[in-house]
Amino acid sequence: MPPSIDLTTRIDLPETQLPKAEPCVLVIFGATGDLTWRKLIPSLFSLARKDCLAEDFRILGIGRREMSDDAFRDDLRGRLTASGSDKGTAEAGAFTEDAWNAFAASISYLSGDFFDPETHRRLAERMKDFPGANRLFYLATAPSAAPEIVRRLAEVGLNREERGFSRIVLEKPFGHDLASAQELNRLIAEDFDESQVYRIDHYLGKETVQNVLFFRFGNALFESVWNRNHIEYVEITAAESLGVGHRAGYYDESGALRDMVANHLMQLLALTAMDAPVSLEADSVHDKKSEVWRSIRPMTPEQVASRTVRAQYVAGTVGGEQVPGWLEEPDVPASSRTETYVALDLRIDNWRWAGVPFYLRTGKRLAQQVTEIAVHFHKPPLSFFPCQDCFQSNVIILRIQPDEGISLTFGAKQPGTSRRAVPVSMDFCYQGNFEDPLSAYAVLLLDALRGDSTQFTRGDGVEAQWRIMTPIATAWAEQDQEPMPTYVAGSDGPHQAEGLLEWNGHAWRSIADARWACRI
Repeated sequence: MPPSIDLTTRIDLPETQLPKAEPCVLVIFGATGDLTWRKLIPSLFSLARKDCLAEDFRILGIGRREMSDDAFRDDLRGRLTASGSDKGTAEAGAFTEDAWNAFAASISYLSGDFFDPETHRRLAERMKDFPGANRLFYLATAPSAAPEIVRRLAEVGLNREERGFSRIVLEKPFGHDLASAQELNRLIAEDFDESQVYRIDHYLGKETVQNVLFFRFGNALFESVWNRNHIEYVEITAAESLGVGHRAGYYDESGALRDMVANHLMQLLALTAMDAPVSLEADSVHDKKSEVWRSIRPMTPEQVASRTVRAQYVAGTVGGEQVPGWLEEPDVPASSRTETYVALDLRIDNWRWAGVPFYLRTGKRLAQQVTEIAVHFHKPPLSFFPCQDCFQSNVIILRIQPDEGISLTFGAKQPGTSRRAVPVSMDFCYQGNFEDPLSAYAVLLLDALRGDSTQFTRGDGVEAQWRIMTPIATAWAEQDQEPMPTYVAGSDGPHQAEGLLEWNGHAWRSIADARWACRI
């Protein structure tokens, strides 16, 4: 890690007034599940405390468990206060009885089976008791439930926008391959217009992800060199030190490719590579993202063999703790061929990026948690310097999590009489320079309530991503008799991933050794 030159100062900005949502009834399907109490309710509570919700805002939870409104409120309150130390529910840190009681007055509950037409009939009747006509339906359920819930909502007329808006929020995954994504889009389009559909990817709500466009297009210094003439290759990493926890059943069906690459990493790639949109309106941004994904040619089976790596972790040590391998995890079948690590070499065939490799990697049980975009620039022709090897290429690192920030690495002369360069870096850290932002879910919920779909995924974008991922998954399935590569938990991943870059004369940034100025 090069020495850091801290050129940042505290940025004193005028207090910005957060936008306020229109009056609305937010209906949460799956109201007793983990997503509701870990993410949705804390985020909504945070928005209420920041006065972002209208006075007539209401929350109606729907779940299979029988309970009263008061019992549902008490259950949420207990979970919220008990999990206040969790990063996903940090908003609970400012919990007060008065604030909660004011917020809880807006919460009610309806018990019923999501697939039962009677549940939706009772929902339609219940909606008449709320003020206003705006409706937002959040499907915090298994993805397989989405088509049926959408159909039942339409049967009772809750999809119609006669007196107010009717919107629906869908959680990933949006299908498991191209055919299923197309079918899901078709089924939803039968009852909801695309403008009513909000496909949520929580990565897009992170401030540092949204900042990629502002960094690129708001600074002429960087935008002018953001192309194949100056950039040699790009790394996009989403490393996790944790295992699968209680999600083994889901993860064994999805794997790292479907769980992380087909959404989160492809979104980061699009933000890094897209051309400037005409405006920041939703369709303009979506159009430019889709152009990037359509410019990536689907791989042939031969290309999959040479430009992709998949692997499973085996027992090792993470953070000083001995952890089991993937096949020893609870509820994981001994015959599982599910990948817990993926590395890809993708190529964008357009004018800006022709010939520039985009390397993507993600995995469980790696050396540490880090999500970042590293943009490596070409080395200049330095033949007149006596020590050419002293010069490293310039690298811009956009750190998404943790310790969010931006770093620029460059060469400087080492003090003294030698003509030798040493790598140094200029670092910007979000922490300490800006107030704590809203959580990703709070940002996206507020956007959905306000009708801004910019940070959501459009239907054609989902299909464009699956056109890239499906041939990879298909080729892997046909290779299931071949030995599955492995990597030791707590490492940087399988050695085969190193070879993926070495073939092109490149190397990954080390996950295990990565230090970050914002952490020092």
